[in-house]
Amino acid sequence: MRRVLIIDDHPGVGQALELLLSLHDIEASVAASPAEGLALLETRPFGLVIQDMNFTTDTTSGEEGEALFRAIRAKRPDLPIILLTAWTRLDAAVALVKAGAADYLAKPWDDAKLAATVENLLELGEASREVAQLREARRQRKASLARRHDLSGLVFEADATLSLLELAGQIAAAPVPVLITGPNGAGKERIAAFVHANSAAKDGPFVALNCGALPADLIEAELFGSDSGAYTGAAKARVGRFEAADGGTLFLDEIGNLPLAGQVKLLRVLETGQFERLGSSKTRQTRVRVLSATNADLRAMVKAGSFREDLFYRLNLIELRLPPLAERRDDVLPLAEHFLAGRARLGEAARDALLAHRWPGNVRELKNAVERAALLGGGGEITPALLGLDDLPGSGTAWRNLDEPSRDAVVAALGSAAGNVSRAAAQLGLSRQALYRRLERYGITP
Repeated sequence: MRRVLIIDDHPGVGQALELLLSLHDIEASVAASPAEGLALLETRPFGLVIQDMNFTTDTTSGEEGEALFRAIRAKRPDLPIILLTAWTRLDAAVALVKAGAADYLAKPWDDAKLAATVENLLELGEASREVAQLREARRQRKASLARRHDLSGLVFEADATLSLLELAGQIAAAPVPVLITGPNGAGKERIAAFVHANSAAKDGPFVALNCGALPADLIEAELFGSDSGAYTGAAKARVGRFEAADGGTLFLDEIGNLPLAGQVKLLRVLETGQFERLGSSKTRQTRVRVLSATNADLRAMVKAGSFREDLFYRLNLIELRLPPLAERRDDVLPLAEHFLAGRARLGEAARDALLAHRWPGNVRELKNAVERAALLGGGGEITPALLGLDDLPGSGTAWRNLDEPSRDAVVAALGSAAGNVSRAAAQLGLSRQALYRRLERYGITP
């Protein structure tokens, strides 16, 4: 919204500002009094206000301007305001900037500086509105998801996670196999539990088995059960996971670790619902929905001959890809607060450190870091040092994405662009919104 309201009782000032802004393709409306300015605010939207501080002849106190400023803030609390006066008082400037004024400039003004300030504030306002709209859209999507599905205590904010859960909710009711892919520690079992909680089998058991945590010769016994004497040490018959999960859901994590013999039996169960315990010839029937997960490239394993192609397509009727935590950074702080459970408070520096970290261990690493910090912090404020991350400044293993502009590069780009955010963003190869996010992260005011 490139429209500015100028409130100044001097006609020459209004005309000069209107001309200056028109040279930058900014539409301006001029009001000669506070009352006229407030009335204009009611009739049309503006992205910025430039207001004088004194409106009565021979008055230099700034009280009229302060009253106008507070009246505008009461009506439009998010509208940026530039204060303009020939009588600059430092104490008044500090007080109003603290109250939310965007800038405080003295007459006569510097055209280049004023134009750059207006451009940046208009762009910032546009970016803020876009962010607010995105947040509202996300909030509505989350509310809709919560109305339609049992979220099972899931903690998330990232759009990537929300999109994944929307898809998972769509397919939850259909009794089809689902393959959940993603790196270790990202939370694949939580997604499986969400699918189960919103399925027709939600009242049945949810049974999980990590195929990578057992020796290959014991996986079949775990899946299908065994009769007494079926193998060394099998002193009595035992129920397998398929029997235990009858009428519910069986979640097979690290499915890529299942040996070929077990893959054949699993394929048969998926197709017929029938299996035999190890060491038994009695055929048993089960009604189980199978959800599987892996961090391996099953397609490559199929080509290599270590995973059956027919089983892959049977398991992969629907694939849910859970991104690593590094690709859903909006989840980091909500998850950290969830793991803290009110035992301690995250300091601002710790929040910055959490957002900057790569999280190669994903949610599991985040939980461990937060639990460790809460334990060592004794209930006080958590600092970056307590988190024990390996890429903190001074740790010797600091990491930065080489495609990510450094703070110095951002400052240099702003300097060469005379403070214009659009031109600086173009130099850095970023969008305006992306540059604003980095300005906020680095603590830079354009």
